[in-house]
Amino acid sequence: MSWRASAARPPTRSSHGPSGGRRRTTAGSAWIRPPSIAASMPVRPRPRPIGRRSRPPSASRPARTSSSSGRTRPRRWVRPRADVRRRVQAESGEVAGRHLRPDPVSRIEMTRPHSFPFVHGLGAAVLALSIVACGQQDATAPSAGPAPADATPAEPPTPVAPDADASDEAGPTGFDIARLPVSRVPLGEFPYFSVPEGYRADPLHTKRLNFGEAAFWVGDRFERVEGKVYATGIRADRDSGKQFSAPEVARNLQHVIEAAGGVEVASGEIPRASRQDEAIETLMRQYHTEARCWDDDPVQTFVIRREAANIWVRTCKSQRFAGLVVLEEEAFVATSRLLPADELKRQLDAAGRVAVTVNFATDKADILPESTPQVEQVLRLLEEDASLELSINGHTDDTGGAAHNQSLSEARARSLVDALVAGGIDAARLQARGFGQSQPVADNSTETGRAQNRRVELVKRG
Repeated sequence: MSWRASAARPPTRSSHGPSGGRRRTTAGSAWIRPPSIAASMPVRPRPRPIGRRSRPPSASRPARTSSSSGRTRPRRWVRPRADVRRRVQAESGEVAGRHLRPDPVSRIEMTRPHSFPFVHGLGAAVLALSIVACGQQDATAPSAGPAPADATPAEPPTPVAPDADASDEAGPTGFDIARLPVSRVPLGEFPYFSVPEGYRADPLHTKRLNFGEAAFWVGDRFERVEGKVYATGIRADRDSGKQFSAPEVARNLQHVIEAAGGVEVASGEIPRASRQDEAIETLMRQYHTEARCWDDDPVQTFVIRREAANIWVRTCKSQRFAGLVVLEEEAFVATSRLLPADELKRQLDAAGRVAVTVNFATDKADILPESTPQVEQVLRLLEEDASLELSINGHTDDTGGAAHNQSLSEARARSLVDALVAGGIDAARLQARGFGQSQPVADNSTETGRAQNRRVELVKRG
């Protein structure tokens, strides 16, 4: 058949066949274009590698198809590892070693049959040595037979009673300030100790109280002590160019305190159960964090016992600062006076308000027992004048946050109103209001001024 039919051919239409060749058909005759030479050539099978197995492509890994000829080419097969080959053998049921090259372990076992007698001989030698050792132990072990009839049983040891004198000499356990030696070393002015050279006491984190309270850890409990207080945080002085060193500060403070006759009564981290006491946390919250350090920072407590007044010192150290609290015991001296009912009425008629001294627990709204006489005078004032209506206004100093002081002043005013209502006064005649630190009457930078700002005022209504 000729590849060309005739010079004049009728109009044709073309279509592509499944083999990739182009076919032209006409109405009167069929003219077919031969397929490409690459598609008409027979597929030559690839030579099978000697010593390897060829396998058809897996269903999960489809065979690659040539985009030019459309032929299917099998993927290149990579020889699996020995453990994979053994697993495939076991699953397919083939005989081991039929198509696979033996691994090194199998080759050693097949080519070195003399290794088995060596292993058995070594095991026999170990077994013989074990038997000999057991025989020696049996020969040296005491006989486990019954004891002779005439043998007397050993008497149990007689318990020794504790020596009463020794226990008396040991003394009671725990901290007792009476057992500390009295120091007569002359001291300077309060707070007696200065910070080491190259360091400074931060004035923003320093607090001085003419009369305050602090808690000191003594090893098994906290001791709450009242008196003159100095609390400050210690940092490195930038002008000196020195880096902060907590051990340097602690060793310097310990040296000067012990030189003044101080005795260390506790050292280390305070137990979690003790430092989470709510009363202690509330008491120490009035001092800055750098003065009392973090809760899990190590602390040292020293006591200088003196004839006039004992001195308590608390040091602590953190990563970037250290803390120092010095307290000199001092008895409380009352400076306020009791205002009787007639004096309260006179000041209310003249100014419309009067400040009364009502003492509360630290950072709480609980009225202390020493304020009971003043509360009774206010109660008497309301009983004598049945038409008198009062507003009880609470005020605080600037210690702490403004929001906290606001809520504290309101709570203290309500506490006094509750005490008056419990005494028989109609609650409609009383109103509780709190102003926090917003209306000071003295300077909050001094302890005397802060004491004047912590007040309760009676304001005449209507």
